[in-house]
Amino acid sequence: QDLLVESGGGSVQPGGSLRLSCVVPQYFFLYRDYYMGWFHQAPGREREAVAALLSRGATQYDDSVKGRFTISKDNAKNRLYLQMNNLSVEDTGEYYCAANPGVKDTRAALSADAYRYWSQGTQVTVSA
Repeated sequence: QDLLVESGGGSVQPGGSLRLSCVVPQYFFLYRDYYMGWFHQAPGREREAVAALLSRGATQYDDSVKGRFTISKDNAKNRLYLQMNNLSVEDTGEYYCAANPGVKDTRAALSADAYRYWSQGTQVTVSA
């Protein structure tokens, strides 16, 4: 179910930066427990986790993006962000934000199967 609306994709050269933004329904942030995440789907591959943010502020990252990508949120603006720096060609693909409100167990925060709400996706292309 697509309740999330994201923006910010585009084309960039290797080494460049992009920031993805995702509007999340306000009531999601009212839950005591939730987690939200960003996922990447490269051409011909399955959707894979990039980063997750837990309701109490902890973050999780895939090893491939540690030190380059930062997940954050702004409760007042109902937004989830993904700052992507030092992009490489391997980062090319469709990016999705996702949310799972009202779930206390965060062990699956980097698993696509755990999420109930998704965005429509935005394309990121990194090429010279």
